[in-house]
Amino acid sequence: MTLLEDFSSIWQRAAERKGGDAALQHLLTPPLSAEYLAAVSDDRWLSMLTKVIFQSGFVWRVVENKWPDFERAFFDFVPEKMVLLDDSHIERLCNDPSIIRNRQKIITVPTNAQMILDLAAEHGSFAKFIATWPSDDIVGLWRYLKQHGARLGGNSAAYALRRMGKDTFILSNDVVAYLVSRGVVTKAPTSIKGLNAVQQVFNSWQLQSGLPLAVISQTVAYSVGENYL
Repeated sequence: MTLLEDFSSIWQRAAERKGGDAALQHLLTPPLSAEYLAAVSDDRWLSMLTKVIFQSGFVWRVVENKWPDFERAFFDFVPEKMVLLDDSHIERLCNDPSIIRNRQKIITVPTNAQMILDLAAEHGSFAKFIATWPSDDIVGLWRYLKQHGARLGGNSAAYALRRMGKDTFILSNDVVAYLVSRGVVTKAPTSIKGLNAVQQVFNSWQLQSGLPLAVISQTVAYSVGENYL
């Protein structure tokens, strides 16, 4: 049985935990406009997708510190160059001590570059494809990136989208714990049915509040768990 709160109650609890409305507002990061997103170059999208893939299951700070070397090693992630990586170049990357030498993650770069180029050919740019995807089906975008890209399942696609400024919720531990406590799901959702159920909840909160999914997601996370001020 689903026992959902109105979003106003969630906001009030989060504000109380964080020191008031103004303090909570200061913690929230809104998404960027569709116009801004559409103007981002596709190499920056490939760079971010790759960074999230390498940070998955690894110390994020280490990847961040090494990222300038990644940019050098992968020629600034220009998709047209990355689809040309052959076995010999990949072997050199796998032996480059300045980056993280994980072959399974390295070989995602040409695959994801090809996905970006395919969508750019259809939509004008990968950025435009992302920018125009409707927020009321953001889980559909997660699913598309997982199916057509490499190693973009789990939260990887959502984290990449959020960091680039696309409006998306994140299924963090706190958000999942809240959804489980309210009977929306029984565990972190991975099925189409479970993800669609979560999407419907966020769509409902968006209608109530007029706020972006990203802000709603952050507010839910701040309203529960151990993240007191």
